[in-house]
Amino acid sequence: MQLHKRRRLSKQMKGETVLITGASRRLGRAIALALSAQGMNIIVHYHQSDYDALSLVHGLVASGGKAWPVQADLSNESGLQKLLEQSIEQAGEIHHLINNASIFPEDTLDSVSKESLEANVALHARAPQFLGQGLYDLGNLKTVTNLLDTRVVDYDQQHVSYHLSKRMLMSLNSIMALEWAPKVRVNAVAPGLVLPPEGQGQEYLTERAHTNPLQSIGSEEDITGAVVFLLQSPFVTGQIIYVDGGRHLKGRVYE
Repeated sequence: MQLHKRRRLSKQMKGETVLITGASRRLGRAIALALSAQGMNIIVHYHQSDYDALSLVHGLVASGGKAWPVQADLSNESGLQKLLEQSIEQAGEIHHLINNASIFPEDTLDSVSKESLEANVALHARAPQFLGQGLYDLGNLKTVTNLLDTRVVDYDQQHVSYHLSKRMLMSLNSIMALEWAPKVRVNAVAPGLVLPPEGQGQEYLTERAHTNPLQSIGSEEDITGAVVFLLQSPFVTGQIIYVDGGRHLKGRVYE
């Protein structure tokens, strides 16, 4: 008997539709592949990565799944409304929302600009709230999963606007969970050392492995496993799963 089996979605979730923002690349793509493999229909949102998004959709459909690409700029309300309308037009009812789209600009307290702060808040906080509210009002939404960052309980002096906006999303995670219960469950996943930032290599992760108690690096499968767990756990809401080797337990770690 196998003691460790890969957690699978419950039967009733197969055939349900999930909208994943920023789904064309990196963790969004990994989540899309994992959920499609378990029988869910995938709306692949993207902003500028059209080749990656269309390739992903083609691959999902070729593997027997259902998937649709939707392009939208989530920095403004017209783009958010476009995403909702085109997603519903193509896929019909939407049962799950995964807020994954993200940017990661470098700025410090003395260099952060109004424009950078507004851009981060628009994508990391306003977009999840707008999309979640829109789908909640339609009456078919069952779960929302927000992608955070282990540093929301810490301090990131090199990415101030990112850090502040992700903290807003952390607060929204609790607010939405309370406001939309009992109909909709809202949870979050906070990754640690799983993928290096854009433009960085694997050494970025290995050089920082010592900063978490497990002194190791995570994988995309660790994140997708946490997402699957939250989607199929009917008595869990308002939670954050830190997939970070225990990094969030240590407090400020200078790197």
